Amino acid sequence: MVSIPVHTLNDGTSLPAIGLGTWPMSDAQAEEAVLTALDTGYRLIDTAVNYHNETGVGRALARTSVPHDEIVVTTKLPGRHHGYDETLASFDESRARLGVDRVGLYLIHWPLPRVDLYVDSWKAMIKLREDGLVRSIGVSNFTPEHIERLERETGVLPAVNQIEMHPLFPQEELRAYHADKGVLVESWSPLGRGSDLLDDPAIAALAKARGVTPGQLILGWHVGLGVVPIPKSAHPERQRDNLDVFDFTLEPQELRAVADREHRRLGGDPEVHEEF
Repeated sequence: MVSIPVHTLNDGTSLPAIGLGTWPMSDAQAEEAVLTALDTGYRLIDTAVNYHNETGVGRALARTSVPHDEIVVTTKLPGRHHGYDETLASFDESRARLGVDRVGLYLIHWPLPRVDLYVDSWKAMIKLREDGLVRSIGVSNFTPEHIERLERETGVLPAVNQIEMHPLFPQEELRAYHADKGVLVESWSPLGRGSDLLDDPAIAALAKARGVTPGQLILGWHVGLGVVPIPKSAHPERQRDNLDVFDFTLEPQELRAVADREHRRLGGDPEVHEEF
């Protein structure tokens, strides 16, 4: 079984250096994928209310022989549940679907600045952490301005910000900001889902020179930048390949070469994207 390094978060807890994404799996798919992933060595599992598979993840947790205190389960607050009381109620529903007493990492899925309730939700998440119901709290798709407001109004920084990041959208400025603030970056769509990134000749050449697959090269790029990628896969062999990225270290010139291409966002812009 692969030994996965960990990152220490700004709240003193730790997070595995890679995780399993579960979007857009069904409950049945998520149950089997999470079981296989846990057997393979994954200890960070990522879901969300809006993935509609928390129940399936929970079934896998109920079936696995891996001790629950070794697993960091992440779930996310949907836009329709922004607000203080709404966040507390939504969390209770997520915890029931997951079948756990405590959630490892709880994130606000999108900031929804037009709705302007993300600070209220953040205050509720602070309470959940203080009450021992959540180990760590964070955000997803937040900009520096959103994070600055959370810190200004509550005094509490997120432990994690999960953002779109891949070689087509490497997020240099945002990563630098997070490094300065001590906020760990997780990357969703780390392999550039829906693009032709894995078929790129330059990526293929770099991967061949390293004796790895294009996917492993890109995940190694994330790891080399100190970012936690959350690749999704329901296939046992691909899960193993995605986990096998810690026995090589890309040189600085290789890190630059992986992202040496035209950059573009593949997902929503947090300033305007609304997902309820």
